[in-house]
Amino acid sequence: MRWQGRSRKKHTGGRYRIHRKKKVYEMGRDPIPTHLSQVKRKKIRTRGGGQKVILLGGDIVNVTDPQTGKAQGTKIKTVLENSADPHFIRRNIITKGAILDTDIGKVRVTSRPGQDGVISGILTE
Repeated sequence: MRWQGRSRKKHTGGRYRIHRKKKVYEMGRDPIPTHLSQVKRKKIRTRGGGQKVILLGGDIVNVTDPQTGKAQGTKIKTVLENSADPHFIRRNIITKGAILDTDIGKVRVTSRPGQDGVISGILTE
């Protein structure tokens, strides 16, 4: 698990005195990347008892054409670009801002698949 509390180091490199333990509400999760594969979703309990749908794998993107405003689902061929990490292209990992090659052209992802549970994007070509 990840800890998302305040750093124990000062900006000068010195250390703060620890006055309490780590708390459960400061705990985070390890990132689970969304791969280009058949659709796989996972539900996770969030703080307050709510649920979050995480997309582990997906091969369909909901594409909106900016000129017409119409939306349609289309199949993803491959990941062309990903500004989050250049190695994500080779591993076909989809994040927000990734450029995908689809049947109807290039699509830029506008949703956060690991948070929203769906891949949405806009047509760039």
